Amino acid sequence: MERRRPPQTEEGWYVLHDFRSIDWDAWRDAPERHRSSALEDGIDFLGAAEDAVDAEDGESATFAVLGHKADLLVLHLRPTLSDIDALERGFEQTALAEYTERADSYLSVTEVSGYMSEEFFEDDAEVEDTGMRRYIETRLEPSIPDSEFVSFYPMDKRRGDEDNWYDLPFDERADHLSSHGEIGKEYAGRVTQIISGSIGLDDFEWGVTLFADDPTDVKDLLYEMRFDPSTSRFAEFGRFLSGRRFPPEQLGAFLAGEPIPQDESDPHGGHHHGESGAHHDTDTHHGDSDGHHGGDDEDEESVRSELEEIGVYAGQPHGEDVHAVVLYSAANPEELFEEVEGLRTNFDHYDTHVKTAVYEPSELADDESETAVVSLWETERAANTAAGFLADLPEIVRQAGDDRAPAGADGERGDDPASDDSWGTMGMFYAVKPEHRGDFVDTFEDAGALLADMKGHRKTDLLVNREDENDMFIASRWDSREDAMQFFRSDAFADAVEFGRDVLEERPRHVFLA
Repeated sequence: MERRRPPQTEEGWYVLHDFRSIDWDAWRDAPERHRSSALEDGIDFLGAAEDAVDAEDGESATFAVLGHKADLLVLHLRPTLSDIDALERGFEQTALAEYTERADSYLSVTEVSGYMSEEFFEDDAEVEDTGMRRYIETRLEPSIPDSEFVSFYPMDKRRGDEDNWYDLPFDERADHLSSHGEIGKEYAGRVTQIISGSIGLDDFEWGVTLFADDPTDVKDLLYEMRFDPSTSRFAEFGRFLSGRRFPPEQLGAFLAGEPIPQDESDPHGGHHHGESGAHHDTDTHHGDSDGHHGGDDEDEESVRSELEEIGVYAGQPHGEDVHAVVLYSAANPEELFEEVEGLRTNFDHYDTHVKTAVYEPSELADDESETAVVSLWETERAANTAAGFLADLPEIVRQAGDDRAPAGADGERGDDPASDDSWGTMGMFYAVKPEHRGDFVDTFEDAGALLADMKGHRKTDLLVNREDENDMFIASRWDSREDAMQFFRSDAFADAVEFGRDVLEERPRHVFLA
C-alpha cells in the first residue's frame, strides 16, 4: 500500500485561546470592595500579559466575545508550553477568576510546512528569497494585529471515504493550498491570519484566528473560500467564536456593560487650541519599513500590499499601539526642549498621553537638519488636540502628513505645495541596545552613502532622543513614492532589517499619524 508523503513542519510559538464566561449574578451581588479588588487584579494580570512580562517574548490580547458561547477571550502567544501553563494558573490566582468559568479553550502551535517552502527544510539550505524568509519568521513568531474584530475557529482536513485529503499526492495537496492562498492575498491589508497546528494538542488539526477592522471582510473572505475545492471538498470546521478587542484598562467598562473599546475624552478639557490648523489628513507610519506616506486609503493599501509581497511588515490599516504627532522645527534644540518640557508636564495629566520627546540631529547631520518633536497618544482625538498646542512651538517648519513642502523640497522651505509625488518616510522607535549604539550609527552612515546615490533620494537624517541617546528616529525624503519603494525592494534595505534584529532592544512599534 502506497504511503503518502507528509510535509515537513517547523513549529514556533504556542497559542492559547482562553475563553471565559462571567458569572454575572455573582458579580452584581458582590460587595463593592470585592469587585474593586477583582477589577484591579484583572487589569494588572491582563496588562502584564499584553506586555509579556512573564516571558522572554510573546504577545497577548483581550477580547469581548460576542454571543452566548463566552464573555471574554484572552489570547496568548508564548515561546514555550511552560509559559502558557504559568499564564493559565496565574489567571486562576486573581480575584477576578472567582467570577469566571472557563467556557472553552484551544491549544495549538504556530507552524510553517513544506507546502509553503520545501527549500526551507533542505539540509544546510538557506531561503535565498529574503521576502519568503521574513514571511516564514512572521508565521512562526507572529504579532497580534491591532484590529478590533477577531474570529476564531478550529478545522480539520476531511478523511471521508470519497474525499480524503491525506490520500492525495503531495503535489496535488500543494496545488490546492496554493489556489486557496491566492484568494487570501486578495484580502491583504484587510484580513490578517494566524494559523496554528493542533494535531495531538487539541480536538482539531488546526486553529485559525482571523483579524480585521471590518467584520464583513472576514465574512466575505470565508464565503469566497467556501467555493474553493480545498474547502468545499476537504475542510471540516468546529464552531466559530468572534469578539472585539479592548485594552485591559477598560475591563471596568466591559464589566459595567458600557461600550468598548472606549475613545477617551478630550485630554485638554474640550479646549481645541489651534484646531483649525492642527488636523491633517491621516497617514500611516510603519516602523519596520520606515514607511510614512500621504494619500488616500486606496493608495495606502497598494503600498502596504506591495511591501508585504516583498516581505516587509507594513503595519495594520489603522495602525498599531498609538497615535502620533510629528512636527519639525528649525529652532535651537535646547530652547525647543524647554518649551516642549512645559507642554509635556501638562500632557502627563492625561491617561491617554504615552510620550512626548525631542529628537535632535545626530552627529552625522548637516547644518540644515531639523529637530523633530514626537508626541504619542492612545487616541487619535487626543493626538489631534495635542497637535494644536505643539503647532505653537517656535519655528515649526511642518507637521508630518501635511501637504506643505518640507525643507529642501522644491527648492526651499515655504508654504508652496510639494510636488504630488513627493514622499516622506520615517522610522521610529529604534531602541538600540547600548552596546550596539556605535554599530547602529556606523551602519546608518554607510547606508547614507548608499542612499545618496539612489535615484530620487533627497535627504535622510538620523535623529536622537535628547533624553535617551539609544532612542533614535530616521527621517527621509524622496522625489516619489516609487523611488522610496525601490529602496524598500533593495538588498541594502533587506540587510538593514536583518541587522536591526541583532542590535535593537525590540521590534519598532507601529503608529498612526494624526
